[in-house]
Amino acid sequence: MMTRAFTIAASTVLALVLWQGLVTLADLPPFILPDPVRVFETLWKSRALIAHHASITGAEVLLGLALGAMLGGFSAIGLAASPMARRLIRPMMVFSQSIPVFALAPILTLWLGYGLWSKVAMALLIIYFPVTSAFFDALMRTPQHWLDLGRIMGANRHRLMWHIRVPAALPGFASGLRLAAVYAPIGAIIGEWVGASKGLGYLMLLANGRAKIDLMFAALIVLAVLTLLLHAGVDRACRKWLDGKAARHEPA
Repeated sequence: MMTRAFTIAASTVLALVLWQGLVTLADLPPFILPDPVRVFETLWKSRALIAHHASITGAEVLLGLALGAMLGGFSAIGLAASPMARRLIRPMMVFSQSIPVFALAPILTLWLGYGLWSKVAMALLIIYFPVTSAFFDALMRTPQHWLDLGRIMGANRHRLMWHIRVPAALPGFASGLRLAAVYAPIGAIIGEWVGASKGLGYLMLLANGRAKIDLMFAALIVLAVLTLLLHAGVDRACRKWLDGKAARHEPA
């Protein structure tokens, strides 16, 4: 734990040194790239404003992550259980990923308005495919001898799915959740850029339009920290969840 904390601290210090060095050596004006001291001063002075907008973005991300994880999980189980669904629905899912998310954001804003739910929908859409794909692949890779043993013991398709295939595929679902934790903020921010009156994405656009580049960078840093914390939290929760599942299935 201490080694990991030291590594993170060292990487942060190195990034700040490189940032300051670039500003100094290239003699960049503050409206192009402000130095770290200026950005952190703005972050402290505007902490209440940034915290307000960060709470909005955080709510959008968490709702999108929760809904996307549930929808992706059930979709993966449905695809794994039904060959017909795989033939009909999976090609449509793959095709949906060829549409740029920026193209969908204005449509969702038109349908759902400028409030919370258009951003939640964007976060949901951007994480739905990774969660579904990772969980589905894991469900389809269940060891065959486990399934054969289940059939010998009289398990039907329903029991095979919920008592053998789903538990065996949980690490794949966890991998999808870890990816979703990184992608979900991207969806929320894209939605805020297209149309919003609150959130870190809106604040960044507002600061950029008023040439407050230090405030824009401060909001960007907070967004990066929120994403890192979300990923770390999801990763830790998944590890504890999987460890708990494994402990319950260990022989006494």
